[in-house]
Amino acid sequence: MSSNNAAIVDIAQTASQFNSSIVLQAENKYIDVKSILGLFTTLVSSQSYELHVHGTDAEEAKKAMSDVFAKHGLNFTVVAE
Repeated sequence: MSSNNAAIVDIAQTASQFNSSIVLQAENKYIDVKSILGLFTTLVSSQSYELHVHGTDAEEAKKAMSDVFAKHGLNFTVVAE
C-alpha cells in the first residue's frame, strides 16, 4: 500500500503545478487529481484510468501526468479532446 501512497502524493503534487483542470476518470467516477483525498479513495493499480486535461497549459500537464503515471506503473490513457 505504501507505494500507492507515494504515487498519490506524487500525482497530486505534479498536478498542482498546472493551471489546467486535470480529471481522472475511473469507471463512472471523476476525480480531481489535485485532491489527495479523492485519489486515496480511487487509485488502485489494477484499474485502468482515463485522464482528461483542459486548460492553458494542457499539453505540458498531459506530458507531466503521463510521466508520473508511468513512473508508478499505473495503467492509463490520456483522452484527446
